[in-house]
Amino acid sequence: MSHYSFFNIAKKAIGGHQSWQPAWRNVAPKKHYDVVIIGGGGHGLATAYYLATRQGISNVAVIEKGWVGGGNTGRNTQVVRSNYFYPESAAFYDHSLKLYENLSHELNFNLMLSQRGQLSLAHNEHELEMMRRTGNAILLNGIDAYELSPAEIKKRVPLINLNARYPVMGGLLQPRGGIVRHDAVAWGLARGAYNAGVDIIENCSLTGMDINDGGITGIQTSLGSISAEKVGVAVAGHSSEVARMAGLQLPITSMSLQAMVTEPIKPVLDVSVISPSIHMYTSQSDRGEIVLGGGADVYNSYAQRGSLPAIENNVAALLELFPRFSRLKLMRQWAGVVDMSPDTSPIIGKTPVDNLFINCGWGTGGFKAIPGGGDTFAHTIAHNKPHPLIEAFDWWRFERGALIDESAASGVAH
Repeated sequence: MSHYSFFNIAKKAIGGHQSWQPAWRNVAPKKHYDVVIIGGGGHGLATAYYLATRQGISNVAVIEKGWVGGGNTGRNTQVVRSNYFYPESAAFYDHSLKLYENLSHELNFNLMLSQRGQLSLAHNEHELEMMRRTGNAILLNGIDAYELSPAEIKKRVPLINLNARYPVMGGLLQPRGGIVRHDAVAWGLARGAYNAGVDIIENCSLTGMDINDGGITGIQTSLGSISAEKVGVAVAGHSSEVARMAGLQLPITSMSLQAMVTEPIKPVLDVSVISPSIHMYTSQSDRGEIVLGGGADVYNSYAQRGSLPAIENNVAALLELFPRFSRLKLMRQWAGVVDMSPDTSPIIGKTPVDNLFINCGWGTGGFKAIPGGGDTFAHTIAHNKPHPLIEAFDWWRFERGALIDESAASGVAH
């Protein structure tokens, strides 16, 4: 596989870029693997990559029913951050953010990480107090955070309307937060996993699981049977359907989360902004588009498209804070199928079926968790015990009543 560099690009350019090799190849499945990962999105690819590069297990297959990155990984708003309230969440997401900070170099693939900052807005006294509480918790958990006054926010974001229907009374900034190109994450991890010896099998649907004596021994696919020592599931909103094949019932609700972009304009917004009160977050992409999103739809759905009321609500919320954006035209819209757990926190690790592991329940926060989720999930699969960073997010916490309701604690729904 070619190493990407300035000199290599210049050399290839002389030959008209005709000698580039594919970043990865779609292969036919073998009869047996040490580990099979179901799901070729960010979490599945990251798990395979870290199994091969950190855990020494390269006889791995990634099974994807469509194409790499065609699910939630390619259908989000690219936000990465670690400003979480609870110590368990803060430790995990900061681990993931730190991995993101070095991942372009590690993969030799530009993920276009832009740590422009994540700014959360407060619109009333209650939110201001919750924001300060969250800021103190974040600082105690060793994560960067700064409180900003309305004047400081206006200086940082000149286009913002501080005196809208919900006046801006303050903000909390995590400078290390920002955005990263979502499709580049999928492509970079696929290339890295393939280079490490992982088989990537696209257009291969899961049709069943082989369960014997309380453990999984293989899977059935549209391309034939595959036996495996261990199987990991990372299919986001479709986790309930896959788990049902193993006789398991997940406490997961699947629904659409919409996002959209405007036509591209010159750089005007160099920070990612979120407002819990009006349920909107926005940033500007590397292509110049204004990216915006809000809360998930209020009904269950497996559709990768949204609804007109949600589009109207998101646009109205955006224009409350940025009236000048009313001149822009929406260019495209999409939705991902998010997997919401009862406490809005992930379920990652072992399951009641021996050698079957699951990675789900990320809700609206799965993209920022990709490298951290892949690293800790790979460790858990390889060692058959949970990585210390994900012990709190195990399957059995619902029986113990040890819930981690992150969105309720922070008041942030993104």
